[in-house]
Amino acid sequence: MEKRIIIIDGNSLINRAYYAMQRPMMTKDGLYTQGVYGFLNMLTKIENDYEPAYMVVTFDKKAPTFRHLEYEDYKAGRKKMPPELAMQLPLLKEVLSAMNIKMVELEGYEADDLIGTIARTAEEEDLEPLIITGDKDALQLATDRTNVLITRKGISEFELYDQNAFMDKYGFTPTQFIDCKGLMGDQSDNIPGIPGVGEKTAQKLILEYGSVENLLNQVEKMPKGKLKERIEENAQLAVMSKRLATINTHVPIDMDFSEYRMEEPDYEKLVELYVKLEFNSFLKRLKATDLKAANEKLAELNGEDKKFERKERKQVKISSLQELEQFFAELKSQEEVALKVYSDKNHKSAPTVYGIGIMSTEKTAFIKCDENNKILQSFAAQAVEKRLKIYGYYLINDYYVLLTALIHENLIKNVAEQGYFFNTIFDCAIAQYVLDPSKSNYELKTVAFELLHTEIENEEEFMAANGQLNLFTDASQSYLEYTAKWAETLEEMRFIQEAMLKREELENVYYKVELPLIEPMASMECYGFKLDKEELITAGKSISEQLEVLTHKIYEYAGEEFNINSPVQLGTILFEKMGLPAGKKTKRGYSTSAEILEKIKDEHDIIPCILEYRTLSKLKGTYIDGLLPLVHEDGRIHAHFQQTVTATGRISCTEPNLQNIPIKQELGRKLRKAFISEDHFTLVGADYSQIELRVLAHMSEEQHLIDAFNHGDDIHRITAARVFKVPEEDVTALQRSNAKAVNFGVIYGMSGFGLSEELHITRKEAERYIDEYFKTNTNVKLFMDEQIQFCREKGYATTIMGRKRTIHEINASNYMVRQLGERLAMNTPIQGSAADIIKLAMIHVYRELNKRKVKSRLILQVHDELILETAEEEQEEIKVLLRDCMEQAMDLKIKLAVELNQGHNWYNLK
Repeated sequence: MEKRIIIIDGNSLINRAYYAMQRPMMTKDGLYTQGVYGFLNMLTKIENDYEPAYMVVTFDKKAPTFRHLEYEDYKAGRKKMPPELAMQLPLLKEVLSAMNIKMVELEGYEADDLIGTIARTAEEEDLEPLIITGDKDALQLATDRTNVLITRKGISEFELYDQNAFMDKYGFTPTQFIDCKGLMGDQSDNIPGIPGVGEKTAQKLILEYGSVENLLNQVEKMPKGKLKERIEENAQLAVMSKRLATINTHVPIDMDFSEYRMEEPDYEKLVELYVKLEFNSFLKRLKATDLKAANEKLAELNGEDKKFERKERKQVKISSLQELEQFFAELKSQEEVALKVYSDKNHKSAPTVYGIGIMSTEKTAFIKCDENNKILQSFAAQAVEKRLKIYGYYLINDYYVLLTALIHENLIKNVAEQGYFFNTIFDCAIAQYVLDPSKSNYELKTVAFELLHTEIENEEEFMAANGQLNLFTDASQSYLEYTAKWAETLEEMRFIQEAMLKREELENVYYKVELPLIEPMASMECYGFKLDKEELITAGKSISEQLEVLTHKIYEYAGEEFNINSPVQLGTILFEKMGLPAGKKTKRGYSTSAEILEKIKDEHDIIPCILEYRTLSKLKGTYIDGLLPLVHEDGRIHAHFQQTVTATGRISCTEPNLQNIPIKQELGRKLRKAFISEDHFTLVGADYSQIELRVLAHMSEEQHLIDAFNHGDDIHRITAARVFKVPEEDVTALQRSNAKAVNFGVIYGMSGFGLSEELHITRKEAERYIDEYFKTNTNVKLFMDEQIQFCREKGYATTIMGRKRTIHEINASNYMVRQLGERLAMNTPIQGSAADIIKLAMIHVYRELNKRKVKSRLILQVHDELILETAEEEQEEIKVLLRDCMEQAMDLKIKLAVELNQGHNWYNLK
C-alpha cells in the first residue's frame, strides 16, 4: 500500500515475543535470541499481510519521562526486564539497522508518545498509519485513518481497531478511553485512578458523563453513596491519572518521512547477524544472489584472510573394473579425495551398494557398482593400497560399507603397518560436532546452510528423489552431478572448519581423538555381536509368564481389571478408588511416574507389583521383542555407533542401544546371556576402574586421592574414614556405601537434597556428609569452584584434551537453571575427560590388533568398558594388549586401572 506507514512499539513487541516463546533460544556463544526471533517472525507476517510503503520502530529510553517527574511512583513496582531479554534489545536494533528500518527514541518520552506524534504527523502528510503494539493504551490513537493492531496470545493473533471498531466494542470514542483510564487507573503503569473504581464502573461513568472533567463538574448531582464519596475525595487524583494516561502527540522530533521508506536491506550485514544469531530459517528467506557476496566474505573471515578458490574438475562415470583400474592408475599415492558411498545400510544383510562418489585433485567421478560387489571390493582394496587421504561427511557410514567388502573377501589382511586401513584426514560432520557439541542436528543440509548459506539435499533426500540404480534405469549422471555438488560443498566447508578448529583451539581433540575414532567404530559395526536367538526367546517366555502373574495380582489388589499401561486409568485406581497418597494432579490427571510410585511403595502391595510390571514390560518390549528383528542374516546384531549425539563426548549406540540394557536388576543382566561369542572364540572385557574419580584426582591435584589410587587403596573406605572420622579398619559396610555415594555425588554436583534422597537420610545429615568431604578434600572443592568460575567467565567447560562444551545455563537469572549450569560446569571436565580416555583406548586397541594381524576384534564399547571377541588361542596375548592399551591411553598423575574378565557370553563378563 503506497500510503501505509507501519509504526511499531519496539519494547512492547519484543517483550511479547520473548514471553510467547515456549522455550529459550540461545546461540552457541551464549546469546539469548527468542525475543528477536519472535519479533522478526511478527515483522515478516505484518509485511506480508499489509505491504507497507513506510515503517518505523519506536523504543523507550532508560531516562525518566515527564510522567515520572510529575508522579514519582509512575511505573513503580513494575517487574524489571530480565537480563536475558535486556541483552536482546541491542541485537534487535542491529538487525533493524541492517534491514534499513528507521528507529526513533528520545529521552524524556515513552515509545507511545513517539508513536502518537508520528501517527498524527503521518495523517497530516496524507499517509495511513497502522500502529503495532501489545499495549492497549495506544487505542486512544485510533481514528478514521489510524488503525491500531493489538497483539493477542503472544504474537500470533491480532485485534485490529479503527475509530468505528473501537466504538462498537466500548460504546465511546478512543479519546474518551483516556478518561476511562483516568478513573480506573492502570495497574501495569501504577497509575492510581480513583480507588475502588474498576473497569466496568469507569466505562459506565464515561458513557453517562463523557469525560473526567464533566463528571467532576456534576459530581454534586450524583446520588449519595460510596462511589460519590470516592470521586469527591480523589478528584485531583483522577485529573492527574488522566494526564499520565494521555499520550503526547506533539513530541519535538524532526520527521522526514522519506527516511521511513521501505528499502532493500544491507544483505551483507544482515547475513552476518543471522549467522551470529543462528537464524537459519531467516537466512533461507534471503535471495540467493544476495547471499553469494556475503558467502565470499564469510569464507574469507573464517579462513583467516585466506581466500577459498574452487578448482575446475573433469567429471567421469565409471562402470567397469578396467575403468576403475585406469582411474586409480592416474591417482597419486596419498592423494586427497572426498569420498561418498551410496548404499542402503538398513538392510538385514550386508549393505546394498549403488555406487561410489569420489572427488580427486583433477576429477570428480561416480563409480557404478555391480551386483556382485566386485567393483566395490576392488575400490576398497585399491584405496587402502594407495593410502588415499580421505575426507567426507559421516565417514563411519562409508567405512562400514568398505570394511564389510574387505572382510567379505578376506582382504582385511592387507592392512598397513599403521594399524588402520583408511587414511582419514577430515570429516566435516565430526568437525561441526567438535565445534558445537550441543546441536541437535548435524545433517549436511543444515550445516552447509549454516556455514556456507548454500542449499544442498541430504544424501537420503537425493536418493529418494532419483531412485536406486538397477538394471532397468541408469541414474549415473544424476549421481555424478550430486557427487560434484556434494564434494565441492565439503571442500569449502572443510576450508572454513579447519580455520575455526584452529581459532577455537580444538585441533588436539579433533585430530587425536575424534578423527582416528571413526574407523574403529565402523569396524565394530561391521563385526557386530553374535546373538543366541533361542536364549532370547526363552527369556521372553519367562518374562511373559511373570507379567501374567503380576497382572492378576494387580487386578486382585485393585478389585477390577483396567489398562495398567494407561497413566490415567492407573491414577484413578490408585489415588481415587484406593485412596493412596497422590502427587500433584494436572489437567491430564494424576502423575504415576516412577518417582511418585517409589515414594509410596510401602503404602500398599500393589505399588511394588506395578513397578516390577513396568520393568518387565520394558525389558520385553525393548530388549526382546525389539532385538529379534534387528538380527542380521549372519546371526549378529550390527548396532550403529554415533559420535555426534552427546554434548559430553561419550559415544552413543542405536538400533539397538546396547549401552542401555539394564544391569541393576538381575533379570536385565540375564539378557546379556543371549550375547555370545562365535565358536572357537571367547569374549574378553576390560572395564576401567573408577575412571571418573581418577580423573577428578588428576584434575584437582588432591594429593591424598592421587596417593590412594597409585597405591591401589580402597578409595571409598578412605573417604568414609575421613567423612565419618573413624579409623579405616573400623569403617562399616554402610559407611563405605554412603561414602561411595558421596564420592560419585561430588562429581555430578549433587546437592544435599539429592544425596538425602539417594541414601534415605535427612537433608541436614546429607549436607553434613558433603561439607565433611570438602573439608577433607580442599583441592577438590577449590577445583570445583574454579570450574564454575571459569565457565561463568568463558561460557564453556573444557576437558583435559581441550574438548569444549558450551553451558548456556551458567549465567541464567533463574536460580534453578543456574544451579543446573553449575552442576554441568563441575561434571563436564570430568565426564568429558573420561570419554576422551576411553576413545583413545579404543583407537590404541584397534590399531594394535590390526598391526599384529590377529583374529581377535573389538566389537563393543559400553560406558567405560571395551569388549573383544577373542580367538581362543590368542586369549593371553589379547588380555595383555587390552590392559596395556587402556592403562596407557593417557598420561595422568594417577594410574589408570582396568578389570579384566572373560566368558562365552556377555553375562559372564562380571
